[in-house]
Amino acid sequence: MKAESAWRIGAAILAHVAVIAAWHLFVVWGEVPRFVMPTPGDTVMALLDPDYRWWPNIVVTATEIYGGYALAVVTGVGAALLFTWSKVLEAIVMPVLITFNMIPKVALGPLFIVWFSYGILPNALIAFSIAFFPIVLTTARGLREVEPDLLDLVRSLRGSKWQIFVKIQLPGALPYIFSGMKVAAILAVAGAIVGEFLGSDKGLGYLMLQVQVTLDTAAMFMAVTLISLLGILLYGLVVVLERVFVVRDARVS
Repeated sequence: MKAESAWRIGAAILAHVAVIAAWHLFVVWGEVPRFVMPTPGDTVMALLDPDYRWWPNIVVTATEIYGGYALAVVTGVGAALLFTWSKVLEAIVMPVLITFNMIPKVALGPLFIVWFSYGILPNALIAFSIAFFPIVLTTARGLREVEPDLLDLVRSLRGSKWQIFVKIQLPGALPYIFSGMKVAAILAVAGAIVGEFLGSDKGLGYLMLQVQVTLDTAAMFMAVTLISLLGILLYGLVVVLERVFVVRDARVS
C-alpha cells in the first residue's frame, strides 16, 4: 500500500513538472509576449515586488476561505443531524435550503456588501453559502445509511439520541461527510474569490483586479497560483483527515 501511495505521489509531482515545462517551452519557443503569458520564472519573480504585499493578501484570502469553510462544515453537519432527528423539521427547512441554494451566489454578493460592507466577513459568508449545501446533503444521506435493525437494537437498550449519533450514526456517516467536505473545499475557494471580485479592498482576488489594469500578467498568474495552493492545502487536509478516520474500504470515491 505504501508503494502504491508513493507511486501516486510521484506521478502527481511528475505531471505538474511536465505541465510547467510545457508552459515554459510554449512561451519561449512561441515567442509569446510577456503581457500575454509570462514564463514560470517571470511568474515567480513577481513575488519579489513589494508593492503587491503578497503575504497580507494571502492571509486575507486564506481567512475568508478557511473561515467560511469551517462554518459550513460545523453548521452543515449540525443541520443534517437535526434533520435525522426530526422529519418534520426536515420537511419544513430542506425545501427552503434547496430554494436558497438555487440562488446564484454571485447575485448575493451585492446584498452581502450592503449588509456587511467590504471586508473579510462578507467574502467568508459567500464561501460559506456555496460550501454549506453539499455538506448537508451528503451528511444527511450518510446518517440515514445506518442499518435500521441496529438503531432499533440501541433504542431498545434505551440509548439516547446523542449516544446513537456518536456511537453508530457518526462512524457510519464519516465517508459521506468527508465526501461532501471535499466538494465543499473546492467550492469555498471559488466563493471567496467571487466575493473579492465583487467588492473588496484586499485579498488575492482584489490584487488580480488591480494588476489587470497594468497588464502585469505575471502577477496575475502568481495570484492564481497562490489561490490554487490555498485550495490544494485545504483539500489535502481533508484527505489526510479522511485517511486517519475512515478505513480504506469505506471511503467514498
